[in-house]
Amino acid sequence: MENYTLILLIMALMIGVSGIAEKIKIPVPVLLLLAGIAIGFMPAMPGIEINPEIIMLLFLPPLLYDASFNISFQEFKTNIHTIGTLSIGLVFITTVAIAVTVHYLIPGMTWPLSFVLGAILSATDAVAAIGITKGLGLPHKTITILEGESLVNDASALIAYRFAIAAVTGIAFVLWQAALQFLLVLGGGVLVGIIISRVLSIVLRFFRTNDLVVISLLLLMPFVTYLTAEHFKVSGVIAVVILGLGMSRLTREKASDRIKQQSRHFWDVIIFLLNGLIFLLIGLQFPIVLKRMPDAQVWPYIGYAAAITFMALLVRMVRVYGQQNDLRKAFQRRKRKVSEDALFDSKTSFIISWSGMRGIVSLAIAIGIPTTLENGVPFPMRNEIIFLSIGVVLLSILVQGLSLPYIVRKLSGKNLPVT
Repeated sequence: MENYTLILLIMALMIGVSGIAEKIKIPVPVLLLLAGIAIGFMPAMPGIEINPEIIMLLFLPPLLYDASFNISFQEFKTNIHTIGTLSIGLVFITTVAIAVTVHYLIPGMTWPLSFVLGAILSATDAVAAIGITKGLGLPHKTITILEGESLVNDASALIAYRFAIAAVTGIAFVLWQAALQFLLVLGGGVLVGIIISRVLSIVLRFFRTNDLVVISLLLLMPFVTYLTAEHFKVSGVIAVVILGLGMSRLTREKASDRIKQQSRHFWDVIIFLLNGLIFLLIGLQFPIVLKRMPDAQVWPYIGYAAAITFMALLVRMVRVYGQQNDLRKAFQRRKRKVSEDALFDSKTSFIISWSGMRGIVSLAIAIGIPTTLENGVPFPMRNEIIFLSIGVVLLSILVQGLSLPYIVRKLSGKNLPVT
């Protein structure tokens, strides 16, 4: 009974804080994070540790599905080169950059451990990006690139993480095997998403006159798709994204206005609750991990987290501006099929760079680090890696999230709402 009471209190708190954030013009995710941290330090508050498997199953599928469902397929296709560059190439570049930084900065951080931390923090998070940028009045192109990148890059980060963990356990790393597995995991996720999307479209046509059945199936299938893909050892993230894109096209073309409206209202409530809970739970994790750190390590490791956050942002800026230049040159020389609509300016580059925040996926991966190696030896520096991961997630969301509305206003010259 105590657990149920605690869950209800957290839900009520999340709803209340979300309403207050809108009134005082602070981004909702930022205020939820701060509230979670403050509540976590209260003596009477029991420690609530996130189960990474529950996070990946309960939160990720519906949030990814909703984001991919609402993304413009045509704009996604137009900007596919930029999305692919950021969601695959930039993930591995960031992994290496963070690994090099922490290896030479933090005592005791071996190369395999450095790559574990680099992989954990390599990908931006769809939930954070959507939660912070929603309502800022960003151009559709910018939103498409940000959401498209963060929808796809989780698969790249998870692959990098698996090989980094294997390196810690002493398994040899073979580049061609890693590349092949990446393609299989990515391609398998696409295949599962396409198959389930086709099957679901047939089922929905059969039940098209029953609104409740149709909406229930649309709610259930992201979870089924994710579990099915993970069962076959392919990317559940990519499978859910493909499902969302497929269902988006189907409902736009075939669904009645009544179904669209009812489904939209239902999903709006679900996404509001899940988004709010995620940021509140992230804040609640910090006091728990902080208590496990020796006092002498706390401030140095906060400094390390700040250095990692800066490095990740710097690498992202260099790559985004490089992508802007590459697209412009390709368009001018007509070396590859790049449309004028795919080009973007320096202001857009800065907003895309600054919007790259880490979030719940990084946290779930970090907490999911094995407690012991196969020989029974404790996983080296596990608590330090988790602390750094949470520190970077908090810093990226708080610093970039708080300043992003101001940056967007200055670059666009508009008085944009803050949500």
